Amino acid sequence: MTWFSLSVKRLGRITQFLSLFCLCLFLVVSCAPRPQVTTPPSGSVNSPTGDGRITIGTTAKPRTLDPADAYELASLGLVFNMSDRLYTYEPGSTEIKPQLATALPKVSQDALTYTIPLRQGVIFHDGTPFNAQAMAFTINRFIQNKGKPSFLLGDVVDYVKTTGEYELTIKLKKPFAAFSSLLAFPGVCAVSPKAYELGAGKFKPNIFVGTGPYKLGQYGTDSIRFDVFDKYWGEKPVNKGVNLQIQTSPVNLFNAFRTGAIDVAYLSLQPDQNRSLSEGGKKGDWQAIAAEGSVVSYLVLNRNQQPLDKLEVRQAIASIIDRPLLNERALLGQADPLYSMIPTTLKVSVPLFKEKYGDANFDQAKKLLTTAGFSKENPAKVQIWYPSSSPTRSLAAQTLKSLVDAKMDGILQIEVTQAEGPAFFKDISKGLYPGALLDWYPDFLDPDNYVQPFLTCDKGSVAKGCEDGASQTQGSFYYSEAMNKLIDQQRKELNPEARQKIFAEIQTQVATDVPYVPLWQSKDYVFARNGVNSVQLNPTQILVYQTIKK
Repeated sequence: MTWFSLSVKRLGRITQFLSLFCLCLFLVVSCAPRPQVTTPPSGSVNSPTGDGRITIGTTAKPRTLDPADAYELASLGLVFNMSDRLYTYEPGSTEIKPQLATALPKVSQDALTYTIPLRQGVIFHDGTPFNAQAMAFTINRFIQNKGKPSFLLGDVVDYVKTTGEYELTIKLKKPFAAFSSLLAFPGVCAVSPKAYELGAGKFKPNIFVGTGPYKLGQYGTDSIRFDVFDKYWGEKPVNKGVNLQIQTSPVNLFNAFRTGAIDVAYLSLQPDQNRSLSEGGKKGDWQAIAAEGSVVSYLVLNRNQQPLDKLEVRQAIASIIDRPLLNERALLGQADPLYSMIPTTLKVSVPLFKEKYGDANFDQAKKLLTTAGFSKENPAKVQIWYPSSSPTRSLAAQTLKSLVDAKMDGILQIEVTQAEGPAFFKDISKGLYPGALLDWYPDFLDPDNYVQPFLTCDKGSVAKGCEDGASQTQGSFYYSEAMNKLIDQQRKELNPEARQKIFAEIQTQVATDVPYVPLWQSKDYVFARNGVNSVQLNPTQILVYQTIKK
């Protein structure tokens, strides 16, 4: 929905006539009986009062509803609410629990074979029975259709087979301790074998046929309707369905919520709009709900670019970071300072950057740079890049530059530069940027997903850095054989306590080598009208529809 502002001149008697006419029309309409429409027409998702449906507003427009190709939060959130997976998360917890599975997997001694018992009495939205064969089809399709997230399973799964009508066996290529958590990824949800097909690129972006509490009622460019699936096996939604309005801008979403056109607003408002609505929530105008997020923001430092090839320079940059100031200036206080690449939502997180570098430790930074041979006459010069589409990262970059200009006495100079989004993300892996500001949205909630995609290197050397691998893709070009071994160890380790110790070692080495500097951890904000209850976010930033009631 687009909101328009109209400017009208007063035209004497014409205006008086129009005003009187509108008053009469208002009285006639007010007194006329109103039909109760429970199903919104195509292109409209406004819910009449009392029909039991929830109207949610967002600016996040989905690219596809096909779970085998969905890899953006806008798509995954919708898939999540219409689907079931083998495992899922309780809101507010990062621990998984069975959903279509009836228990956690039974894992073989070599940590390669996972045997999973499945729930009986489940049917798909099209009436097809759910069983092990359907789940095997789903996983094989996720891998073989080669969608955007296919690598998540394709890199680790050797094969899937049915070992009973309601028993699934998955063989891995190599041990992966986080595999059970990976099975909670929204895209690995059961889909009907009758509605989908196997084959690279064979996607169906405009339909969804799963087993979840909602089925797809309408899929339009600016509105989507979710209807309650009356044959759902589990706990039914407490509402009568959900209408999703896709707004064209944060301003439109902000206005739609303030005027009461929608019940719930989520994704994505600007920090100043979040602050305004949060203040309204404090006054009781509506509800403002904040939750600790799982997205991390960080500064990547390219060890192949001078002067960042010197460890002391990277450590000096870690020392100058003033996280509270960045949080206030760039995010208006709507984030949490982060001192590890692993967010605090995961219990293995250790704030080692706080212990080793602190915040705004300019004296330490000067000593490190002096040790590296830099001075006022011979300053260390570092470029920091950011995507032009991100006002938050622009503010963060400018804040860092201002800090250095004011506090480092010329021994360190920072130049901030922007690039267009597509070019920015393409050029990082080419090593073009000395420093860059980035966000990381996790694929699944396990600490492995915050270390392996950043630190592993398949081919490289101490002299040349990473030539092929995750750290090259991220732009740090970090290479450490010791780190490769640690990550391999934690992937094989099934004992949680032993695995936690390995993650402590990994974080210690990151704080020492500084290929990345953690900056902040997201807070998620959702706003609801008064009288709308049980609005919850799950740990992966997804708004849970079935608990919302008004």
